[in-house]
Amino acid sequence: MGYLLVLLVGVAAGTLSGIIGTGSSMLLMPVLVMLFGPQQAVPIMAIGAIMGNLGKVLAWWREIDWRACAAYCASAIPGAMLGVRSLLALPPHAVELALGIFFVAMIPLRRWLARRAFKFSLLQLVLIGGVVGFLTGMVVSTGPITVPIFTSYGLERGAFLSTEAAASLLVYATKVATFKEAGALPLDLVYKGLITGTALMTGSFFARYFVLRMSPATFKLLVDGLMLSSGLSLIWAAAR
Repeated sequence: MGYLLVLLVGVAAGTLSGIIGTGSSMLLMPVLVMLFGPQQAVPIMAIGAIMGNLGKVLAWWREIDWRACAAYCASAIPGAMLGVRSLLALPPHAVELALGIFFVAMIPLRRWLARRAFKFSLLQLVLIGGVVGFLTGMVVSTGPITVPIFTSYGLERGAFLSTEAAASLLVYATKVATFKEAGALPLDLVYKGLITGTALMTGSFFARYFVLRMSPATFKLLVDGLMLSSGLSLIWAAAR
């Protein structure tokens, strides 16, 4: 029943992420934490995120902005490696609490970034990539932050979805490799990650039919609602 729940929620999460560019980890992470614990949930979600982002890359391949992807990954990849090492040094309850607080805190941060209407250059993508990459290594996903980053660079719709997914694919691949190198990725976690990723990848292809039909206001409310519910559920799990 646990794996069935992961598959059902995973398809829904993959569809949601394929529509708005983020949300899969916020929807799936509480389920993975409840079933497998926070220390296992992070690498499982990292493997799943690789496959989920691969689905978006394949769906929007022709629209990827490779210059923006390369600029962001230049610093985000080493940042993610450092973030994973920091994560492995923390106790499980601290991870749950950090994940929950991070999701809730990103609601005002994302809105603040949107109000400022920043226009990022390639150099600024390099500079901010290291910080976001480090956070991604520690807290599962920073999708609600990468959304305004890539849209502030000037990417929209298919170009945004594909470029953000390609960059995230490379960062999460680095994250998984770092877990493997640190001996924190046993074979059973790989299997669980592949199950999660299959569901996310399936949802990514479903999402193509819904892209461009959602209003900006609905998008913002949906992301905020996901962050709030996921963050509070993880904080509650840490407090038990």
